[in-house]
Amino acid sequence: MKKAVIVTGGKQYIVSVGETVAVELIKDAGKTVSFDTLLVTDGETTQVGAPTVEKVKVTAEVVESDQQADKVTAIRYKAKKRVHKVRGHRQHQTILKITKIA
Repeated sequence: MKKAVIVTGGKQYIVSVGETVAVELIKDAGKTVSFDTLLVTDGETTQVGAPTVEKVKVTAEVVESDQQADKVTAIRYKAKKRVHKVRGHRQHQTILKITKIA
């Protein structure tokens, strides 16, 4: 099974064909998106890019474009000082289905 490491939104993801991945929101994403690869392996051989592997692209199909992740809560609390602040944030995501590593 072929696996690749891609980078998007400042984060790296290990992906394989047929897998569904939630990444940070990709603006202006059409129906398909392609990524450069940092590393490609098929179990026996491994190609490491400097910085990317030449002539290898990962193609993904956009399943859902603007979904929100689970809420992350940040709490600030100081004992005996009447300081209590709660903030929440939901990050926007794009859901991708990996179709091809070529």
